[in-house]
Amino acid sequence: MTQPSEDDAIRLGMLLAESRRAVVFTGAGISTESGIPDFRSPGGLWSRYRPVEFSDFLADAGKRRESWRLMFALGETLSAARPNAGHVAVARLVAAGKVSHVITQNVDGLHQQAGVPDGQVIELHGTTRYARCLACGKRFDPSPIKERFLKDETLPMCDACGGIVKSATISFGQSMPEEELRRADAAVAGCDLLLAIGSSLVVYPAASYPERAKQHGARLVILNRDPTPYDDIADLVLHREIGPTLTAAMLQERSAP
Repeated sequence: MTQPSEDDAIRLGMLLAESRRAVVFTGAGISTESGIPDFRSPGGLWSRYRPVEFSDFLADAGKRRESWRLMFALGETLSAARPNAGHVAVARLVAAGKVSHVITQNVDGLHQQAGVPDGQVIELHGTTRYARCLACGKRFDPSPIKERFLKDETLPMCDACGGIVKSATISFGQSMPEEELRRADAAVAGCDLLLAIGSSLVVYPAASYPERAKQHGARLVILNRDPTPYDDIADLVLHREIGPTLTAAMLQERSAP
């Protein structure tokens, strides 16, 4: 993947300038520029910790401990990460009123750290920023959970109802959050430009958004390291570095007539 050319920046900047209701969809690729490895890549967390299926998490205390070990290992990686130029560019587009929503597959919270209001971020795969009781939905700060767990691997239980407490990330086999899916569907249906950034676009239901946006008459831009299944229907495909490309495009967008 290479640095953006001036033509790339001009084309993306013009599409942004012409848009009135843009939506940004992000995958792991935007956060790799912050030093967060793709979970599936060599050296990623899944090469060191095997993901725990949701059914196993519910049925087996030992599996719950495995899941929390993975979560705290992930937390160490995320705590050192900071928003990069790509996150900052997206936040500036939101602040300017150009982008209505940021739909993300990431759980790192970097869009919020960059300045995107929480209400405009739709986290399809949940978040590491808090834990939640699976029975009553009460939220918990993960820091005290980690402190107790590291002492003797005590599993957290809900102090309100006694239910099982789990990180608010979505595990394999766990149902996707209905409210977030509803909000994402509405955002995609109402946009005039979908900017898909750093995603291979193969994980559903999010992988369906590019085609659905096009069906509703929106333009589609794909900015990703590798080809995706939707490159052939996109109005613009850029296999470029995310941060520099978005930064350059924003300069072009501001100067567009």
